Amino acid sequence: QPAFDDFLSDSTITSGLLNYRKSNPPSNRTEPWVDEYIPRTQSELAVHKKKIEEVENWLKVHIRQRCHQDGSILLLTGPSGAGKTATLQVLVKELEIQLLEWTNPLQNEFKKPEFRDSFDIDSSFQQYTSTSQSVLFHEFLLRANKYNKLQMLGDSFQTDKKVILVEDIPNQFYRDPSCMHEVLRRRFVQTARCPLVFIISDSVSGSSNQRFLFPKDIQEELCIYNISFNPVAPTNMMKVLNRIASQEVSRSGGKTVAPDKAMLELVCQGSAGDIRCAINSLQFASAQGSSLEQNQLSFSKRKILAKAGTFSKGKLKGKASEKGDCLQAIGNKDPCLFLFRALGKILYCKREAPNGVDLNDLPTHLSEHERDPLLVNPEEVIENSHMSAELFNLYLHQNYLDFFKEIEDVVRASDYLSDANFLIADWNHHSTMMTYSASVATRGIIHANTARARANCQGGIGFKPFHKPQWLLINKKYHENCNAAKGFFSNFCLAPICLQTQLLPYLALLTNPMRNQGKKCIAFNSIQLHFS
Repeated sequence: QPAFDDFLSDSTITSGLLNYRKSNPPSNRTEPWVDEYIPRTQSELAVHKKKIEEVENWLKVHIRQRCHQDGSILLLTGPSGAGKTATLQVLVKELEIQLLEWTNPLQNEFKKPEFRDSFDIDSSFQQYTSTSQSVLFHEFLLRANKYNKLQMLGDSFQTDKKVILVEDIPNQFYRDPSCMHEVLRRRFVQTARCPLVFIISDSVSGSSNQRFLFPKDIQEELCIYNISFNPVAPTNMMKVLNRIASQEVSRSGGKTVAPDKAMLELVCQGSAGDIRCAINSLQFASAQGSSLEQNQLSFSKRKILAKAGTFSKGKLKGKASEKGDCLQAIGNKDPCLFLFRALGKILYCKREAPNGVDLNDLPTHLSEHERDPLLVNPEEVIENSHMSAELFNLYLHQNYLDFFKEIEDVVRASDYLSDANFLIADWNHHSTMMTYSASVATRGIIHANTARARANCQGGIGFKPFHKPQWLLINKKYHENCNAAKGFFSNFCLAPICLQTQLLPYLALLTNPMRNQGKKCIAFNSIQLHFS
């Protein structure tokens, strides 16, 4: 057979290949910057040094104690992009520890074309068996603890040091966390030979998977050590972004725009402490021909004109804000308000003085409803709080009284809250009307507070602590009482609400022991035996 070089002897083919290579140069820079500049040393991490030392000390202590019944479990929590996984990977590499990571598997049967044919009406019925993720997770822990790594030629004698990482938690454990607790209690803690590390990221909505999967009693029972990561500080993020930007400018050959300090600060501000979001925003915005390059050139030009006196500082400030808005539209992370800040923006309801240009005065008979413009948009506040509108209304209902001075304002505010509650009374349209209900409640409370109707009367209230809605405690007690009533009257075909509102009050009138709190359990048992 002819060699491959013989095919290239033809000048036409050779010149064609050369022209193709010139017009289509090989691109080796297709990897995202997040993967390309992954931290490899502790100096490249954007995490605080104390957090790194805390994780490192825990690993050293529990790797050194390699007993058969160690069962050490570490729980890393914090917001996404805080550097939890990167910190563990860097430390494991420096300490020469083998990392065994669990990922939720996909059954091979689902990938076969026969599986899709089973849904065809004309095809014959085929039964597919699959293994639950909890069983596979149990088998993974068993194999990872039972078998050590083979000693290969050239390997050090410390290859038996290993750590199990679980970041992709099986979906079944979210539905029933007790299954995971049982696996850890009976199958891991008693027979473990290496530490186990769980990584859980906090959700934006505020609901913590940590409290759901690992409540305090489970953490105390299994001796789980929790290390909570904070969002990346702006100073640490600026160092990482400066390092990546300088390396990219030197390697790209003019294809990457060098951002200035102001642009990097806007990227940090828009990432909300998420280092991955900041790096992705920097990569998209630093491409040639992007809005970063255009805004940076135009902003520097306006800055030079402002120094020369041909451009006013007010216009420069306005253009700078436009530049920030344009940049934040590229990969910006959704803003998030903490609960106390969101409530404060509504209850303190700061206003601005009207400029008198676009202000239309109300008629005389409606002059009492005239207000100065608000500095915030209530609907945006609720959206950025990432809370349900119903829960936000509960917090407003619990805390709004401390911010009112006149009883007439309180009456008007309570009327607005009643109207908001009435909008979601019908369960058929509950989800649809929830947004309107929150809007009526927030704007009604703001409008009803006449003491803060003007921009020049914003003081005098001071700091007011916020309280948790009492409805949450009452609702919890209600469910506990319903479950207790169902347990006492298990033979009765009545709903729990009927037991609470009809049967129990009727029995309380008939039996005197029901009036005594100390004999309530005895009365319940006697009633149950009597009617069964």
